[in-house]
Amino acid sequence: MVDLVSLNTRIIYVAISVGIINVGLLLGLVYFYWGSYKQLKSKFTVGLLYFTGILLAQNILVTIGLAVLLNWGKELNQLDGVLHYSILLSVNAAQLVALIILSKITYE
Repeated sequence: MVDLVSLNTRIIYVAISVGIINVGLLLGLVYFYWGSYKQLKSKFTVGLLYFTGILLAQNILVTIGLAVLLNWGKELNQLDGVLHYSILLSVNAAQLVALIILSKITYE
């Protein structure tokens, strides 16, 4: 039988780790876009700053939320928890791939 608490805990730790990486990438993008905005003063750069800022806030909130859920032990011993936490991990992982691509394009 699968130890659900251990499995869910691992999924949450990976999701939190990916969230922290996302926050780091987003902070780098904000820094780059802010520097570009100070030079160019373009509306497009303002849009990039808003977009990045909203994604940054979302990633911070989700990462903190996962840490809180881990501390509370919410659904750790339930099979439904595997599904819920796996979905959150998948969303974080998809964002990570997108942010890596965006960062690569931005810094070229």
